[in-house]
Amino acid sequence: MKVCPPKDLSDILSKKNRDTAYIEPDKKFSTLLVPVIGSSPSTGFSYGLAGQISISGETATDRTSSISGNLTYTTKNQFMLLIKNNVFAMKNKVFFSGDWRLFLYSQPTYGLGTNAPGDELKYIWDLNGHNTSEDSLVQPMRFDYIKIHQTVSWDIQNNWFVGGGLHYDNYWNIKDQVLDTAAGRVTSHYTYNRFHNFNTEKYTVFGLSANFVYDTRDNLINSYKGTFANFNFRYNPTFLGNDKTSTITFLEFRSFHSLSKEVPRKVIGFWALANFISSGEVPYLLLPALGYDQRGRAGRGYVQGRYRGEDLVYVETEYRFPISKCTGILGGAVFANATTTSNRDLNVELFDYLRAGYGMGLRIMADKKSRTNIQIDVAFGKNSGGFYFGASETF
Repeated sequence: MKVCPPKDLSDILSKKNRDTAYIEPDKKFSTLLVPVIGSSPSTGFSYGLAGQISISGETATDRTSSISGNLTYTTKNQFMLLIKNNVFAMKNKVFFSGDWRLFLYSQPTYGLGTNAPGDELKYIWDLNGHNTSEDSLVQPMRFDYIKIHQTVSWDIQNNWFVGGGLHYDNYWNIKDQVLDTAAGRVTSHYTYNRFHNFNTEKYTVFGLSANFVYDTRDNLINSYKGTFANFNFRYNPTFLGNDKTSTITFLEFRSFHSLSKEVPRKVIGFWALANFISSGEVPYLLLPALGYDQRGRAGRGYVQGRYRGEDLVYVETEYRFPISKCTGILGGAVFANATTTSNRDLNVELFDYLRAGYGMGLRIMADKKSRTNIQIDVAFGKNSGGFYFGASETF
């Protein structure tokens, strides 16, 4: 029986006849650059470029690293530059993880807690920049934002990494577009920041963190097996220029399980996030919110920032499978997620309310060596939905 070699987009587009005798050149770097043309609830119609550089180690035991980025402009007059790094160095002994962003942005807010602003919210479907909802409960905002989060951790023993990081968040030019204090019309952002004595037009939070990582994944770009766990404790003291001292606790867990030895690409994955303001207070836009993870992928089916609170817990599961019987160039995914957030001022606790999302997607193998897929998803939430396009897996 003929054995089909795995293929990717370069094989399909190439004029070479790459059969089982073809030997792929050993490349340490592989690069993917794709146009971004799509729609999501938080951006409307978007276009730009997305890219990823995957880096293989010198030996077969070295882990694969990645540096990815997006440069996007949208029909909602948003500009987004994102650069993310997950890099292993010094023969897997050092792990760098970073999330760098520049946003000239607009985004609605709905208040705090998973019940905000209530079940009266009308159906929202954002397609190519056209939002069918005119619900007055939506509170549109514009703001500019710089985020620089970078950690570095050292392998101390058996896939356990310990280190620290710097975390800088700066919001300015904040405009609550429906705010009219003279008419008695206030917003959740304005009310929260005034109640907690924060500026309503700009603020900065700068902190240091202790970081702990456990990682046994076989490939961080597209895992077939293994576990990833991250615990990050961030300290934001006043001597670094913060208005108030606070701490933020972040936990993340991912687990991957191949369901077939013959077809390892049949994978079920589990993902969980927990983010808490563990002491003190932070300004409104620094509160844990849906879709603000490193990849910005949590909560498919909902607007980024749709659910926000002093505490957030998010879980997701996804089943990934090949569609192409021989080459594996096409794959699919089905997924479901759930979110809960708190509102301490109104005594809304975690798990008082739960919001679920679900969807399906297509995967196109862009680079078989690094397992980089082009991701195309459609997802639905409670009175919400969206279309998603990416250059890697969601988690």
